Amino acid sequence: MIVGRSPRIRQSFQKAWSALIALFFWDLAVTIFYFVSPFKAPALPLTIFGTALALVLGFRVNSAYQRWWEGRILWGAMVNVSRSFARAVLAFLPDDAAARTLAHQLVVRHVAYVHVLRRQLRRLDVTDEMRRVLGEGDHPELARRNPANGVLEGSGRLIAGAQRQGWIDTIQQSRIESMLVDMANAQGGMERIKNTPLPAQYRAFPKYFTRLFCILLPVGLVETLGIATPVGSAVAGFMYLAVLQIGDDLVDPFGNDVHDLPLDSITTVIEADMNQAIGLPAPPPIEPVDGVLW
Repeated sequence: MIVGRSPRIRQSFQKAWSALIALFFWDLAVTIFYFVSPFKAPALPLTIFGTALALVLGFRVNSAYQRWWEGRILWGAMVNVSRSFARAVLAFLPDDAAARTLAHQLVVRHVAYVHVLRRQLRRLDVTDEMRRVLGEGDHPELARRNPANGVLEGSGRLIAGAQRQGWIDTIQQSRIESMLVDMANAQGGMERIKNTPLPAQYRAFPKYFTRLFCILLPVGLVETLGIATPVGSAVAGFMYLAVLQIGDDLVDPFGNDVHDLPLDSITTVIEADMNQAIGLPAPPPIEPVDGVLW
């Protein structure tokens, strides 16, 4: 996620440079044709076209931003329930060696859960994170289609075992289980966003309309701008292409791009809180690199 004060104009230009070059040469061709040919194109209602396109692009960007912001809300809820989960298991389980070991195991498993979920959402391999947190050995969750859900189920079984051992009562078990349900609900919301793209018409039509508008733009401007048409039309076209790119950048908040949510930072915050709750050293916070927080 970009946390710097200034937008990345250069990066936006790099993503749209090929379209801009093609647009500039098209603008140049239209301008030359206008001056060397007796044929004059009819005036185009570019104001109406541009206003309609701006509304379409604005609606698309708002839809993409809603997905991005909902993803941030879900991870914020995960941070909150993680702290509550650690506090509950450490407070409810009795202060003897076996129960303390189980409480620490549950907290460490939750650290593994959030890191596995982060990599799972990014379509990355989860094996290294699982073994980094839980150690080498046999981890049956790695064989699951949804390893993060497997870690959560394992924690639920450990809590049920603690109730059978008499370490917690049914009310305490129910309270902790409700936190696991909150985690599962947050994970389900993240997976819904990840696995459900914007409808095809939301993705296709704005691109078609923007390209069509950029093609018509120099035809409508050449009579007014004259030889400055290639520059003026390219600048105006870049504005619409940049807004179109914003929607593409925000539509998947769980990717691994500079515009996506800083999942590395969020999961490191959770790991720090969990480790300090059980007396382990906290990992250093993730710092922005060149104005980008990962």
